[in-house]
Amino acid sequence: CTLDSEVALRVGGDFFFDPQPGDSPVNLVLIAGGVGINPLFSILLHIADLHGYQEGKGNRHKLGTAKLYYSAKTTSELLFKKNILGLMKAFPGKITCCFHVTQQRSQICEELQPHVTGK
Repeated sequence: CTLDSEVALRVGGDFFFDPQPGDSPVNLVLIAGGVGINPLFSILLHIADLHGYQEGKGNRHKLGTAKLYYSAKTTSELLFKKNILGLMKAFPGKITCCFHVTQQRSQICEELQPHVTGK
C-alpha cells in the first residue's frame, strides 16, 4: 500500500487464506493483537508451506509477500515469536513481521530488537 491507498479490512468471523493454482499473487498484510494471533499464525504456516512446496517442486501457486504486524504489552506476551522469527529466516523477503510492544520496561532481547517497535 502507499499513502492514500484504499484497503479492505476484515475483523472477526470465519476467515482463511486459500489461494488456488493459477490465482494472481496477492500481498497480505496481517494485523494481530495478543491472542488474536492464533488464526493469523495458521495463515502464516500455510503460506510457508506453499512457499516451501513452490521452491521444492515448482508448483503453480503464485504467491506474493506476507507482512505481519503483531502487538502485545510485552515481548513475553508475543505468542509464537520464535516460530515467526523462524519463518522469516526460512523465507526472507517473503514473510516479514514487525512486533509492537506497548508497555515493555525491560531490555528487549537481541534476537527481537530489529523487529520490535514501541516503548
